[in-house]
Amino acid sequence: MMSAFSLNAVSPRQGRSAESLAAEPHMARALEWFDQNSDWITEQQIRITEVPAPPFQEAARAAVLKKLLEQCGLKVRIDDVGNVIGERAGSDTRNVILLAAHLDTVFPADIDVRVRRDGSRLLAPGISDNGAGLAGLVGLARALHEGKVRTRNTLVFAANVGEEGEGNLRGMRKLVETYRGRLRYVIALDGGSIDHIVTRALASRRVEIVVTGPGGHSWSDFGMPNPIHAVARGIAQFVKVRIPDDPRTTFNVGQIEGGTSVNSIPYRASIKVDLRSGSEVELERLEKELREAMRRAIEEEMAAARQTGGSARSISSRLESKFRVLGIRPAGELPADSPLLAAAREADRFLGLRSRLDQSSTDANVPLSMGIDAIAIGAGGRSGGAHSLNEWYEPTGRELGLKRLLLTTVAVAELAPRERPAGGK
Repeated sequence: MMSAFSLNAVSPRQGRSAESLAAEPHMARALEWFDQNSDWITEQQIRITEVPAPPFQEAARAAVLKKLLEQCGLKVRIDDVGNVIGERAGSDTRNVILLAAHLDTVFPADIDVRVRRDGSRLLAPGISDNGAGLAGLVGLARALHEGKVRTRNTLVFAANVGEEGEGNLRGMRKLVETYRGRLRYVIALDGGSIDHIVTRALASRRVEIVVTGPGGHSWSDFGMPNPIHAVARGIAQFVKVRIPDDPRTTFNVGQIEGGTSVNSIPYRASIKVDLRSGSEVELERLEKELREAMRRAIEEEMAAARQTGGSARSISSRLESKFRVLGIRPAGELPADSPLLAAAREADRFLGLRSRLDQSSTDANVPLSMGIDAIAIGAGGRSGGAHSLNEWYEPTGRELGLKRLLLTTVAVAELAPRERPAGGK
C-alpha cells in the first residue's frame, strides 16, 4: 500500500485553479445546489439502497437509476450487460470522461435492506457501499443540470454492474470497451469516505475449489473419504502460509458449501477464496500455495480413509477436485503527474481536505491496467461496517465530497467556451 502523505507534498500540474472554477457563475450555482439539496440526495440514497441488488441481479436497481439520471436531463440507456449509461455531450465530443458507481452489493436477495435511522446515522446493508456512490453520481448529474454547466469533453454517467463478488468487474470492462477510443479519464465513486484517493489498483484473484466423492451413510459407510473433511484439512494447511508485510498480501476463505444432511457423508464440498496482493508475483505464489495445500489435503483424506477400513466400496472410492478461477482483477498505477490526480489534489486544497493516496481493488482496476488514467474516491459523508449487516452511513459533510467531485470532474472535462451573444464583439 502506498504511504500516506499530504496533498501539498507534490505540486500539481499547472492548470486552472479551483478558485477560478468555483467563481464561474454556472459552477457557483452548481456548488450551491449541493448545500441546498443535501436532504434530497439522502432521500435518493435511501430509495436506491432499499432496492436489493445482489451480484448478477442488479436490474431492479438499474431501473431506479435510469429514471433518476433521466430526471437530470440525460439521455439514458441500459447496455447488454446491464450498465445504466447516461451521456452529457460536450462541445467537443472526441474525448469522454467516465463517472461510474457500481450498482451491486455483496448481499443476497433475502437480506433485509430497509433503511433504519439512529440519530443522524442511516443503517442498512449497502447504505454506503454503494448507496453513497450511486447517490453521489445522481447528485453530480443533477447539480451540473441545475447549474447549466457546459463542458468541452463529454461526460458519461454510468451505474455499472459486476463490481462485487464474482462479478469480475464485467460492467467496467464493458464500459471501457465501449468508449475505449475516446476514454480519457475514469472516476469511480465507491462509498463515502473522502480521506483517500485510490491511485493504485490492487491485484486479486477469486477462486473456487470443488472436491467430489461418492458420498454415503455416516454409519454404514464410515471410513469413506469425505469431501468436507478434505476441504477442512486443506483450509487448515493453507491458513498457515507465509504472508509478507510488504507487499501487503491477504487471503480470505469467504464461502464453504457442501453436504445434504448431518448423517450423510457428502458427495461434494467447495470453497471460494479471495487472494489479494500488491505484487503479481506474490499473488501467483499464493495461488500455488492454495493448490498445493488442497492437493496434500485430498491425499491425506484418502490415506485416512484407507486406514479406517470401511466397506470394499468405500476403499475403492476416490476424491477428485476441480480448481476454477472465478475472477481476476488486474493491477495498475496512476502516473504521479496525471492531470486527473492534479485536479483532485487542487480540489482538496481549495476545500481544505487532506487526502492520502491509497491502494485498493475497485472498478478503477480495469482502466488503470490498460494505461487509462483513473481514480476511485468516495462521494462524501461518514460510514462504517461495509460488507456487514451493521453497515452505516452519516450524511454529515456530504457536501464537501460532492463539491470535490464536481471540481475534479470539471477541471479535467474543461468548461466549454462561452457563447458570445448575438451582435457581440
